[in-house]
Amino acid sequence: MAGMLQIITYLLGFYLVVKGFEVLQIGLASNRQNHVGLIVFGVLVLGACIIAAIGFVAMQDHQAASIGNRMPSP
Repeated sequence: MAGMLQIITYLLGFYLVVKGFEVLQIGLASNRQNHVGLIVFGVLVLGACIIAAIGFVAMQDHQAASIGNRMPSP
């Protein structure tokens, strides 16, 4: 069961990073004359998404390792 949760968490991390790139691309494709603010916002969102993805994956890996350590060996 923990393995399936890890896979779902990895997919969530990937999804967050892809969404961060999507927000950055929207800022880059803007027609406004001064779209520097949108680009900065896109970079900040991308950074936050990467940090969140790493955090979620690390927490899930830690949880799975603690479950594995409590299981008796066969």
